Order: sequence, then structure tokens, then C-alpha cells
Amino acid sequence: MLKGVHLTLMIGPMAPVPAPKSVMDALTSAQVTSGKDKSGFQLTFAVSKASPLLTAMLPAGYFDPMITRVIIVATLGGMPNVLMDGIVTRQELTPSNDPGQSTLTITGEDLSVLMNVAQMPFMRYWALPEVGRLYVILAKYLVFGIVPVLIPPIPPDVTLPSDQVPTHWGTDLDYINLMANDAGYVFYVEPGPLPGQSIAYFGPDIRIPVPQPALNVNMDAHTNVESMTFSLDGLAKKIVVYTIMDPITKNIPIPIPAPNISILRPPMGLRLTPPAKIEFADDGTAQSFPKAMQKILGMTFNASDAISVSGSLDVVRYGQVLRSRMLVGVRGAGLAYDGFYYVNSVTHNIKRGEYKQNFQLSRDGLISNTPRVPV
Repeated sequence: MLKGVHLTLMIGPMAPVPAPKSVMDALTSAQVTSGKDKSGFQLTFAVSKASPLLTAMLPAGYFDPMITRVIIVATLGGMPNVLMDGIVTRQELTPSNDPGQSTLTITGEDLSVLMNVAQMPFMRYWALPEVGRLYVILAKYLVFGIVPVLIPPIPPDVTLPSDQVPTHWGTDLDYINLMANDAGYVFYVEPGPLPGQSIAYFGPDIRIPVPQPALNVNMDAHTNVESMTFSLDGLAKKIVVYTIMDPITKNIPIPIPAPNISILRPPMGLRLTPPAKIEFADDGTAQSFPKAMQKILGMTFNASDAISVSGSLDVVRYGQVLRSRMLVGVRGAGLAYDGFYYVNSVTHNIKRGEYKQNFQLSRDGLISNTPRVPV
């Protein structure tokens, strides 16, 4: 595809196999978006009236939604990077009178879409904590190579069967996201490290401390990004006051302010943005004491970032694939905005002879709290 870059496309039901030459020859572009909680992909093929994609593969169900699995691997410098392991959810055919302009577009989502198919209101979890329910739910997806990595909510909330029996709500994904929101956790399915393998992560949004190579801007020959824009939102920070009832008499309201600083994601800037708003949560008195403590901790886990960065880069010039949900350094933006950032989302745009990425970064605070970032 490009010097030093090789794209591998695997398609098939359940266990994908390498796409045939006719499919790879027709592929004009691949786009993969990796976000904080969900990822998606889009493949565009150039087709003609006599194309085997239209005459044989499409009628035979080669790209059927919710059945076809797609794995996309980009190998850069001999290092494979599994960009996507997902399921086709939509196909679009756009015929054209102009020669060579007809296209077939295949759109899909990561494997978490399989967890959002069937509602299961009949499921009951007798005396099971949240992590036990998650193992029961995710066990059925091991057949797709999804391995759960689960961190129990703090503190655990185990209800006695005589008081309450937890009931499954909505689809598997709905119920998992409900538990994640209550605990201030995140849930996502990350492809890799090998094709056909994925990790289902449920836990706090911990920022991996091993940073990726720095993004350099305005540094002449050392510049490795095409553009970067920095933004500071003065209204992003707030203090939420959560009112709970005392655990003894359950009659005395206790207001607890939850600061907008994450205890698991220390700020990466010295000058923190002060809170601009104060809000009061309205569901604290209705919760049990452990559940209320979970929600208060969750508010600190999900503290918002005031600084956001958007930009684009050429992967070949950068030297590797920029990954989401990790740290990256920034150099050349000046004293206020240099330093480490968290990669919120990355969009891979792959065409013949071109591999570019758009990215979204964030952090809290101006002026880096580290003397330098790795090159």
C-alpha cells in the first residue's frame, strides 16, 4: 500500500480469513475510528457491472450485516497493529453513470455490537456482586476471542436476596454500561494484540503511564504532525454536591462535594482550571450507602478535562501508529500547552499511497508538570 506500510484485511463469518485478491484490488479506502467507548470502521470499494463483488460475493452474502466479521491490520515497519475487529452493520451501493465511479461501502462497529442485539429481562443475579454478573454476561462472548479484564467497583455492592435481586436491564451492553456509569467506570472492547483476539475492559479510565513518541509541531525538520489546534474551555470544570443519608438512622442528609479532579488520572498541568459551576445531584438519598459511595467516587473518576487538542498527522512521518486510550507528549506548542496529553480518539484514514490519522487529545491544566517528554 505504501513503503513500509502493509494493510491486511480479513473477512468472514465467525473466523475471518484473508480477503481474496479481487476484494483487495477493489478496495479504495479504509477508515477506522477508535474512541473512548466504541470503535467503528468503513471500507469503500470501487465496483463495475462485471465486478465479482457485485456478480458473486454480494449475492452470496459475503458482506451480510451482523454475520460478517472484519479484521483490519496495519503493519508498519514490520510491527502489526490490529486496528479493528468488528462486525458489518450496513452496506451501501452507489451506482454511477460515470465509468469507475460506482462504489460499495461497508460500515461496521467493534465486537461490542454483538452485546447489543437481544434484551434479556428474564436474567436474575442472586447475591452476585457487579464483577460476578459481568463474568456471567461476558462468558458467552469468549467464542469470539473476547477476554474480559474486569476491575470490581469500589466499594462492592452486594444485596441480600431477601432485600433485592438484581435484574438484567436491556441488552448485555445496556446493562454493562449501566453498571459502568454507576461506578464511574468505562467499558470498551479493544482489538488485539493478535488478530482474532480482543480485550473487554471494565474499570476506571486509567491513563496508561507509558507514553507514545511525542507529537512535534512548529519544530522545522522535527515536525511530525500536519496540524494541531489547542482549546481551553473555562466552563468545563464543575463541583457536584452529592447528598446521601447517614448509614445509621438514614434520616440525616449529609452533603458531600465531589471535586472535579480525578484521583486515578492526576492532572498533567501545573495551572489547573478552576471550577466554574456548582451542581447538586438529585438521586443520592434514594441510593444505598455503598451505591452512593460508588457514584461519588465515579464522579471523581470521570472528572472532565478543560484542555482539548485536535489535529492530524502522516503515519509514515510520525514513525508509528498513534493509539487511542494512551498518553502522548506534545512539543513545540509553547510553555502553556507543551507536555503530556491523553489520546481520546483516533481516526485512521487509509488509501493507496497514503496513511493519515486525525486525533483528539485532552488534559487538565496549563504548563507541563514534567520537565520534558520523550522524543
